[in-house]
Amino acid sequence: MKKSIFKQNGIRNLIVLILAAIVATSLHGQNLTPDQMRRFQALNPDQQAELMERLHGSVASTKPVVGESVGLPGSNQPELDKQTEKEGLSIEEDTTVTLAEYELELEVDLLRLEKLLNDIGSDESERRLQLTKRLAAARSLLDQVRSLQLKEIQKRVDEIEKPSEPELRPFGHDLFSETPSTFAPVDDAPVPPDYVVGPGDILEVQIFGKENRQYALSINRDGLIKFPEIGPVNVFERGADFQSLKTLLRSKVLESYGEGVQTSVSMGPLRSIRIFLLGDVFRPGSYVVSSLSTLTNALFAGGGVTEIGSMRNIQLKRKGELIGQFDLYDLLLRGDTSKDRQVQPGDVIFAPSVGSVVGVSGAIRRPALYELKDEKELGELLVLAGGLLPSSFESLCRVERVDDSGRREVRNVDLSKPEGLGFQLQDGDMVHVFSSLVKFSKIVGLKGHVERPGKFQWRPGLRLVDLVPNKEALLEKPDLDYALVRRENLETGEVTAFSFSPRIAFSNSDSKENLELEPKDQVFFFDGQNSKSRHEIVNSLLEELRHQTRPGANASLVSVSGPVHFPGEYPLAEGMRISDLILAGGNMKDVAYVLSAELTRYHYKPDGGVGIEHLTIASLSDLANNPEQDLPLQPYDNLRIKPLPDWAERGTVEILGEVRFPGIYPIRRGETLSEALNRAGGLTEHAFANGSVFLRESLKQKEAKRKEQLMARLEADLALLSIEKASGDALQAGSLAQSLLAQLRKTESVGRMVINLSGLLDEKGIQPLFLEKGDKLIVPIRPQEVMVMGEVQHPTSHLYNKRLSLKDYVSLSGGFTYKADQKRVFVVKADGSVGGARGSSWFPLNSSGLSPGDTVVVPLDVDRGQALKKIANLTQIVYQMALAAAAVNSF
Repeated sequence: MKKSIFKQNGIRNLIVLILAAIVATSLHGQNLTPDQMRRFQALNPDQQAELMERLHGSVASTKPVVGESVGLPGSNQPELDKQTEKEGLSIEEDTTVTLAEYELELEVDLLRLEKLLNDIGSDESERRLQLTKRLAAARSLLDQVRSLQLKEIQKRVDEIEKPSEPELRPFGHDLFSETPSTFAPVDDAPVPPDYVVGPGDILEVQIFGKENRQYALSINRDGLIKFPEIGPVNVFERGADFQSLKTLLRSKVLESYGEGVQTSVSMGPLRSIRIFLLGDVFRPGSYVVSSLSTLTNALFAGGGVTEIGSMRNIQLKRKGELIGQFDLYDLLLRGDTSKDRQVQPGDVIFAPSVGSVVGVSGAIRRPALYELKDEKELGELLVLAGGLLPSSFESLCRVERVDDSGRREVRNVDLSKPEGLGFQLQDGDMVHVFSSLVKFSKIVGLKGHVERPGKFQWRPGLRLVDLVPNKEALLEKPDLDYALVRRENLETGEVTAFSFSPRIAFSNSDSKENLELEPKDQVFFFDGQNSKSRHEIVNSLLEELRHQTRPGANASLVSVSGPVHFPGEYPLAEGMRISDLILAGGNMKDVAYVLSAELTRYHYKPDGGVGIEHLTIASLSDLANNPEQDLPLQPYDNLRIKPLPDWAERGTVEILGEVRFPGIYPIRRGETLSEALNRAGGLTEHAFANGSVFLRESLKQKEAKRKEQLMARLEADLALLSIEKASGDALQAGSLAQSLLAQLRKTESVGRMVINLSGLLDEKGIQPLFLEKGDKLIVPIRPQEVMVMGEVQHPTSHLYNKRLSLKDYVSLSGGFTYKADQKRVFVVKADGSVGGARGSSWFPLNSSGLSPGDTVVVPLDVDRGQALKKIANLTQIVYQMALAAAAVNSF
């Protein structure tokens, strides 16, 4: 909610700024600036429409007549002032939006007033004074609106941050929460024998036997029915209930028809009666209900009892006399409807105001507000609330009440004792039953790389193998050399750590590695290959150890670095030695130098400083049998294991093409390319050494980075060209840039290094090329062609002829195009290097210094535009990358 409010305010402020700018420019007859138009277009259509509507209203009102009252746009200012004064800008449900609208209107009005004030001449002092007062009033009102906005936002924030507590509701009121349209009994419901008949009821009488008759007889307002062949019958002659009436009619029929006939009497459609529902009910008034309706049926028809009405003393009155009372708690808690009496015409159902109310919350089955009737003690209230939950803490119950002086007080009650259950309640008491503590006591935890993590029962004598009996209880590939136990002192809360070897514990249950566990211990097993999960567990424990530090008590942690599988910090366990720390780090790698290591130790000096001591460990190869070297560790010790001298990870190079034995070859550190080629059997008789392609991974990464920079540069140039005038040069430069950008995206970075392979093999004055891991050498077969590409009529390849010059090859390709730059022709040599252009002294156009495998590139003429020059300078790089990629892809 908070985020949405601020977002809404941000949009509103943006609209105000744009509106102010538009009003200002409109008043001066100017067009929108590009920035204003951009901000206007950033709004959604609804906001744009609202803005234009406000703009037209503001501009239209910039020239008021003399004496016009200047107020909020589109409103009558005096009426608004009265409304504001009357309502006091009260905060309603949607106050934030309303205040935002007021603020927007006032800000627009201020802009308009300030503009009008600046345009008034010096001779209009009276109007200036009037506008100045209006301006001050608008500013004051704007300050009030903004102040109310801050208060509303703070109120919303407080509501969000306030911990939500379930509100206690009066018990039983949800019974009426979804009231059906009618609660009158259905017409085909059986009529009870004690049903009181009355005027309007219809009796269905069937005579069968010697005589067969069937009648529908209605009781008139005098209590008579007109029975054919018998005459009027007073239905109340033997009583007002239905059973008495049935007996009366059978006797009348027997008297009239004699023996040999039988009579069946039933009720037809029941009459409707009018009753009154009064008191603290949702819809008091007069109701027409079925004559079978009861007191609860009538309550449902009226929507039920309100929260200030009594649920326990519903009164049924007849002719001014109280004839019955009904406690809805009997219905809700026990299902007892024995006192739910049937209503009669003219009855009044009255719900008086609620009596004493007490609330109960917490670890109770039915937290609610309960109305007390005969209940006086706390134990009786708990019975109404369904009793305590199993998780309740009976020894602590809190009762809040208001004392005689009007102050609120708290009473603590022990529900486990009779005097606690007999605690006397008062109207307005709030009872809270506390829950038992969530913390577990006699448990141990199992976490980490195990099949069944969780909490388990602790018992005296419980050991590690009782929780985890063997390796099968762990997940795949566990660390069997190092595991941890976190132990917490139950009195001080101080945490300590213990390490053990699962391998030894599993194989020998009597060893000291099979630790005896204590309550609240947590056992951690680790993955033997995943460093992330290992460090997550260890770092959590290290944080606890660091928080326990104080002057004179260092954090119990040590660290190991160097060629171990899991370097880092670890808890300093009791009795931990160097060998234990190595196991904590996942043991040493194969590149570890075991003949020497260094232990750095920190200690306090007498002057209060910290001293550092470096201890040399002579050997790590057999610490178990060399206790003098397997030193016990102290807090902050760091063990540094050294790698083997001159060790390098095993690397390989790949040699392909025209060598006798192509393939992948392992290399040693410092091995040269010529040595690797000798191992591959040397070059074949068809090898083209000058066209060899040497690839290096580190160069590939640099080339890819350079390619990204070139693409970014081209994209920036394209963006710049798009906003310049659409001249011929700009269009041509844009087309060239698009072409180069597309070619760069398709060209793969290969990481080619230009080498003189023949010179490297001869080792005459050329520095040897030392190999790196992942290097690749491709020796192609001797070529026979020279390629011509670029701005020529027919870019293609030609059979090499030593008598042909560069110009001859261009001529064979149809000659230059009209866009060719004949002064900057260059040659990409077979080894990847770039030869000079036509203007070079060593490489004139009619020179015959070409070799098989060379590529002649004729670039675009860029003398006609500066924009073209900037972009066309990249063509040489693009061509060179493309040729290198093509050479690699040919293998």
